[in-house]
Amino acid sequence: MDIATILGIFTGTGLIIWGIFLLTPNFSMFADLPSLLIVGGGSLAATLISFSIKDVLSLLKSVMMVFKKDKINLPDEVETIVNLAPIARKSMQDLEKSLPGIKDPFLKDALQMVIDGYNPGEIRDILDTRIENRTLREKAEANVLKTMGKYSPAFGMVGTLIGLVVMLYGMADISASGADPMKVLGAGMGAAIITTFYGTILANLIFNPMAVKFETRIDRHNLQQTMLIEGAVLLQARKHPLIVREKLNSYLRPRDWKRPEEKK
Repeated sequence: MDIATILGIFTGTGLIIWGIFLLTPNFSMFADLPSLLIVGGGSLAATLISFSIKDVLSLLKSVMMVFKKDKINLPDEVETIVNLAPIARKSMQDLEKSLPGIKDPFLKDALQMVIDGYNPGEIRDILDTRIENRTLREKAEANVLKTMGKYSPAFGMVGTLIGLVVMLYGMADISASGADPMKVLGAGMGAAIITTFYGTILANLIFNPMAVKFETRIDRHNLQQTMLIEGAVLLQARKHPLIVREKLNSYLRPRDWKRPEEKK
């Protein structure tokens, strides 16, 4: 599980609840089922209009991926390729024998292309196309979350307007019955604004942050696979392990660089 995502949601929710408690101990005024239905149902309906059923159903998958720990480890990937460099320099047959030990399917496909005799241009073209198409698919999933984040505050305002209309039309009846109109007005206004509160919270604590994290992981995945392509091309050229390491270190933060002497 991704601790940062869980910590962020719980911290944000906890601080909001604490802030409410400092203002009033009456939490019941913030619980309103009609407001939640307007915001949640309206946002979902608008998203269904914007996307296909398949894309909307992928929303659950996207949310679950945000909660999963990012398993990408670029320094380890560099070490894997560097360790394959002496084998590739020796023979492609020995490199082929190393394929069963490769866990990353993208790297395994790239190495298989090297073994099969693809030239560097063909390797880059095929694998770059895979990256582009995967990015398009995953960006579509992120866009569903972004759309939910965009529509939630809007339907919060819709709920507020509905509440205001109901409240104002009821003012005449309230006055006729002898009740205090200002007292009823204050309670009704508070209930109307609850929908805006729900929409803002859902957008800025759930949907938009999740979309940003999802897109960040897409970019990180792209960087990883671009590095693997570069590594496969270097192995195809039978470059020395030192050259392979220095080239692939360009994809890492300087503090993650490893030198040969550090391994001894």
